[in-house]
Amino acid sequence: MPAFDSPACGSAAHRLSRRALLGGMAAAAAGGIAARPALSRTVAGSGKRVLQIFLHGGVSQLESWDPKPGTATGGPFRAIPTSVPGIHVSELLPFTARQMHHLGLVRGMAGGSDDHGRGQREMFSGRDQPAPLDVPDLGAVVAKACLADEFPLPGHVLIRGAGGGPGNASYLGPRYAGVIMEDAKPPAFTDRPAGLSAEAERRRAALRARLDARFTGRRRTADTEAYTFSHEQALDLLDRRQVFDVSLEPERDHDRYGRSEFGRHCLMARRLLEHGVPFVQVNHSNYDTHFENFDFHVEQLGEFDRPFATLVEDLATRGLLDDTLVCVMSEFGRTPRINAGYGRDHWGKSWSILLGGAGIQRGAVVGKTNTDGTEVIERPVDHGHVFHTVLRAIGVDSAGSFHVGGRDLPIADPAKGPITELLA
Repeated sequence: MPAFDSPACGSAAHRLSRRALLGGMAAAAAGGIAARPALSRTVAGSGKRVLQIFLHGGVSQLESWDPKPGTATGGPFRAIPTSVPGIHVSELLPFTARQMHHLGLVRGMAGGSDDHGRGQREMFSGRDQPAPLDVPDLGAVVAKACLADEFPLPGHVLIRGAGGGPGNASYLGPRYAGVIMEDAKPPAFTDRPAGLSAEAERRRAALRARLDARFTGRRRTADTEAYTFSHEQALDLLDRRQVFDVSLEPERDHDRYGRSEFGRHCLMARRLLEHGVPFVQVNHSNYDTHFENFDFHVEQLGEFDRPFATLVEDLATRGLLDDTLVCVMSEFGRTPRINAGYGRDHWGKSWSILLGGAGIQRGAVVGKTNTDGTEVIERPVDHGHVFHTVLRAIGVDSAGSFHVGGRDLPIADPAKGPITELLA
C-alpha cells in the first residue's frame, strides 16, 4: 500500500488482528477469580456509569480541543465559541461545541508515551508502562466498583468497529473483563438453537447447575468458578438479548445519530447505559494522521461530532448525565510541527482530553499550553491523574486498595492523585 494511501504509522499496535484481540479476551476470561476487593468506599450498585469514547491513533489536540489558529503550528482551521463563554474548540466540532456546558477539558496532558501500544495501555490502566504488575483496565475497575451483585448484564462492554483494547480485568477475574460487541452486534452465541425449546434449555441448565454444585463441593478452584460464571452469564444474555438489539430504537433516533458505524455505536451505548451497564467503551478510528492530517481530521471528526454531541444531549435530557461520567481520550496527541506530508506525528508532551457528566465541573478547563502548543505551561497531568479523577468523580476512593490473595493492591497509581480542580 502506498504510504500516502494510509494515515497510519504501520506500528505493531496497528497490525493487531481481530483474532489476536479476541484471543487476548479469551485469555483474560480464563483468569482466576480474585477475592472481593476491600474498596475504601462502597459504591456497588450506586447506579454510576462511565462512557469512554476512545479515539484510536491519537486525535490531534490542535484540530479538536486546543486549537491555535494563526500560529505556525495551528493549521488551517478556525477556533469557534462554545456554549461556555471563553471556551473555544476547533471548527471541526460545531455540534460538540453546543454541548460544552455539560463538559470539561483537560489541556495539560503531558509526559505520555509516543508509542501506540504503550500509550493505549497507559490510558486504559492508569499506570506507567511497562508496569511491574498486570493491572485491570479502567472498565474492569468501574464494573467492580459499581456493579450490583444481582445485575444480570455484563458490567464492562466494549463496542468496536476498528481499534482494539482487550478489556483486561487481570486479578479482578472474568466477571469484570470486557464483553466485546463487534460492530454493535449482540455478543456471539446468544441465539438459542432452533431445535432447542426454552423449557428444554431450562431443564438442561438446572441439571448443569446440580452437577456443577456437586463437583465444586469437592474441587472448588478459580477455574471452576470462571467456568460456572461463563455459563451463568451466557444464560443471562440469552434471556436479555433484546437489550443489545439497536434496531429496536426508533427510526428517528437512527436519523439523529446518523447512519454511520460510529452513529450506530453511540446509539447502542445510550441503550446500554439506559439499562444500567456501568462501563461502556466505544471506539472510533483512525486518527493516526502522519499524512494529510487536515483532510483526515475533517473526515474523522465530521463522523465523530454529531453522534457524540447527540449522545451527550440525550444523556442530559433523559436525566442520565448526572450519574454518567463521559470521557473522550486517545493514547496521545499529534505534533505541533506539521511534517512534509502535511501530517502530524505522535506527541505525548502536550495534548488534551475531554471529561464531563457525573462528578465533573461543567464548563471547566484545567491546564494550558503555550502559544504554539509545544509545551504545557500550567497544571501538567497524565494518565495516572486521569484514572484517579474518573474514579473519584463516580464516588470511588481511588487511594484505596484491592485485597487479593493476602496482598493489598492499590486501585490506582499511588504516586498520582485526582485532578481536584475538575471535580464537582
